[in-house]
This record gives sequence, structure tokens and C-alpha cells, in this order.
Amino acid sequence: MTYSTQQSLREEFETALGIISQASVAILALLDIRVAEGKDPQWFSQQLEQARQNLGSWAVVGRKLNLDDVEMSRFSLRLRHLQQLVPRYESGQAISQNQLFAALRFVACLERLRDNQPKLEYSTVLAADNDAQQRQALQQLRALELTLKGLIANAWPDQQQLINHLKQRIGGDKVRRWLKLGKQGDVLSGMLFSELALLVIDKKEYAQHYERLFNAADSLTLFVEPRKTLQTFLDDVRVIRNAAVQQQPLTSAQMAMLDAFYSAIAGPVQEAYAKGRVSVNPQAFMSMDTAKLDAFFEEAAQKNRAVSGDIFDLRDTIERPGAQRQGAERDTQQLLVSVLWGVTGVAFIAVALGALYLASDRVNPPQTAQSVNHASSQAVEISQPVNINETPREKLSRKGIRWDVNHFRAAIDRNETDVVQLFLDGGMSWQVAWTEQALAAKQDDSLNLLLRHRAQMDEIKPCRRMIATLSHALAQGETFTSMRKQFLKSFCVTPGVVKRQQHALDQAELRAQANPDANTKKWAAIQRSIYQEISSGA
Repeated sequence: MTYSTQQSLREEFETALGIISQASVAILALLDIRVAEGKDPQWFSQQLEQARQNLGSWAVVGRKLNLDDVEMSRFSLRLRHLQQLVPRYESGQAISQNQLFAALRFVACLERLRDNQPKLEYSTVLAADNDAQQRQALQQLRALELTLKGLIANAWPDQQQLINHLKQRIGGDKVRRWLKLGKQGDVLSGMLFSELALLVIDKKEYAQHYERLFNAADSLTLFVEPRKTLQTFLDDVRVIRNAAVQQQPLTSAQMAMLDAFYSAIAGPVQEAYAKGRVSVNPQAFMSMDTAKLDAFFEEAAQKNRAVSGDIFDLRDTIERPGAQRQGAERDTQQLLVSVLWGVTGVAFIAVALGALYLASDRVNPPQTAQSVNHASSQAVEISQPVNINETPREKLSRKGIRWDVNHFRAAIDRNETDVVQLFLDGGMSWQVAWTEQALAAKQDDSLNLLLRHRAQMDEIKPCRRMIATLSHALAQGETFTSMRKQFLKSFCVTPGVVKRQQHALDQAELRAQANPDANTKKWAAIQRSIYQEISSGA
């Protein structure tokens, strides 16, 4: 990295930190914590935890900030990620690209928080912008979309084969919708940005077609998996693109984040194009006159209006055809069961009250008008609706928590065991990938609940990701806790996984023998400890 590049990174990073520091003072004041000035992200995180303790729960913190559970979880996760990458910062020290990514993503989160809560008036302007920068941002958004289309077309050069593949993986209904919305003979032109992105970052599609292109990229290391980093960046781009499609001027934070993400995503593709490995040239997509650029976004706006917008978060994998329908049928069945139990409960109470009335009428003599009125008032009190068969979903609804995956994951991340228990009791399935933060934070209460409901874990082949995440966590100094060992023994003791880990251990030991330094020896020791754990439970 050249001096000028490092200086530019540092200046942008320090501006972002200044915004975060200023915003933290206003946010904490809204949470009844008064401070003279803001400090580093770790300090801000500690102050937010103090606010949670003072107010009683994260839900109350979220209400004061006008954030729902999912938004509150996103806010805290981004702050925690920034804190992990930048625990302390002294002016002038070297800055990595990942540290800048994390800072810009949290500034964007602060922008959304300010939009949600009118009482917050801090500034998030990173730099003055102009029409030329706005135009460049629109060109980058267009270039990223065309790059995704180009990569998919490069993997599936025959249109009919692509259509057949999409029908098999996603279902005929969606494919017919895309063909209807798109240009004739071009199914990709009918897709939303998130749908194009999903065809690249889906686990199966990525492994077959794009892994070699992106996995070696230094720019996609914000998270352990390059695919996860790519997914995160593309989902952030989706949010920025939605603002552009609605003809909203992009903020300086959005443009800075987009510029950084464009380089991270298009860079590996550009390099592969220069070496002749792909036919997709992202740089060529940046050249376009204003009229054609406006026409591109007008067409995108029409597509968004036709399907009510590109509003859903970018998923991790393509959902199997029929999965949504099966889920809806299961939800309907559970609702019917709840209604039947409710009716049964009401009938039971009515019969019990009738029996009590008859019994009291036989035993007790006629009463005066005053005593009759008193008894009537008691009966009214007794007959108030009491739902003795309240379902877990109804209990969650009473708490103001929606029945969806995002709220379930947020409860796991925040170690809210009562909420996690209700989701599990209601029959919601879970995935091992959702426990990464809880395992790192040693939130054993929620994790034990999940293990007691391991039959509801429906992630297909979770071990490759779990072992990769664990390996990197141990390499960064985290401990191999008993809970992590329990998760390995619960899901990763099959012969295939043990064999693959033995191969990983053999390779690590060979590297340690060939280059016996501290890092290779440490990595070999990590792979050995994981192998010993899963092989002992096999």
C-alpha cells in the first residue's frame, strides 16, 4: 500500500470516527447518560451496555431510539464489529481497508438511526459532494449490476439452460415473472438486484462458479468467509441502490461506502478479465452518457414498482421450491390448532362456571338484592377472558415481537433466553451459523437452549463453516470453550467431516514442517485440537 493510499484511508477513517464520537454523545443523552465528549468505539459500546442495564433491556433501548428488534440488533452488531477491529485508535496509526469498511458501515447505520429518531440531529457528512460524485456513484451502481449479470451469463452462456436451471432451483413461478418483466430472451433482465446477487452468493452457485474468482481477493476479508463478505457488501449496495432508484440524492457516507465496495467487488473481476479468465469487464460498464444512465435507472424504478421494491435482505442461500408454501401451510395448521385450543378453553371455563352456579343455587338460600348484585359483580370478574392455552406465538406477539427469523436471530445474539425459548417452543427451526456471535460472547444460556432443541436445527452441512469460523477465532486468541466443543460433538462427528478434518490437520502439519514458524505451528495445533474433539465423539 502506497503512502498516499494509506494517508487517504487514514483521513477518511478519522473523519468517520469523529462522526461516531459526535453521534455517541447525542445517542447516550437520549438514553439518560450524560457525557462531555465521545471516545472510541469500545467506550461507546460499554456506555450502551450501561444504558441497557439502567433501562432494563435492549427492547427499551430500542424504543427510545425508535428501532425495532432487528434494527437494534443490526446497530449493536455493527458497533461490536467495529470495536473488534478498532479496540483503540491513536491518531496517525496505520489503517487497514477492513477497519475503514467497518467504520463506514457503522456511519451508515447512524444515518438510518437519525432518520428514525427525529430527536437526534448529529451530522454524518464525511465530505462535501457534487454532481460529478453523484453521477459516478450511479455509474458504479449500474456497473455492479451489469457485472453480476455478466458473471452469471459467463457461467451459463446458454439462455435455455439457465432458465431450466433456475426453474429447478427456484421454481417456475418466479422464472415466469422474470421473463414477463424482462426483455425478450433475457431472463436476467427481469430480476431485482438482490435476486441477481443471490445467484452469485448462494452457497452452491458460489462454490461451482465463483469461488475461484473471489476467494483469493484481499478485498473480501472483512469476515472469515469471502462469500459472507461479498454477501454483506452486496446487501449494503442494495440499500444504496434503492435510494438511487427512488431518485434520492446519495449521502456522502453512502457514496464513500459504495466507492469502497465497488473496488472490493469489481477489483477481482477486473483482474481476472485482464488475465483472460473471464469475459466480464467492469471498467467498460462505467462509460455511459447521462441520458442512457437516466434511462437505466428509470427502467429499474419501473421494475421496482411492479414488484413493490427490492426491500428484502439478501439471503444466504436460494430457498428450495415449495419451501415457502410448506412454511405457510405449517403456519396455517399451527394457527388452526391454536384457535381450536382457544375455543376448547373457553368452552371448559363456561361449563365450569355453569356448574358452580348450579351448585351454589342448590346449596344457598335466596339472597337479597344487595347480595345478588355483589355476586353478579364477582361473576363478571371471574368471567373475564383468560387464555389458559396461549401459544408461544401469542406470547411473543404480546411482547411486541414478530414471528420471523430475524427476531429469532436477534434474541440469540442478545442472549434473551425467554424469547429464544418461545421461538423454539413454537417450532421455529434454527441454524448453527446463527450462533457464531453467541459462541464468541460465551452466551451459554441461549446456546444450551438451542442444543436442547437440536432436532430443530435444519442447516444442511453446517460443519465446514463452523470449523472454519472456529479455526480463525482460535487463531485470533479466543478460547476453545466447552460450549464450542459441545456444538462440534453435536453436529460434526460424522465420518465425512472427521475425514476432512484429518486431511486439514495433515496439510497444516506439512506446512509447519516445511516452514516451522510460530504461525504455522499455531495453525497445526488448532487443527489438531479440533480433530481430536470430533474424532473422540465419532
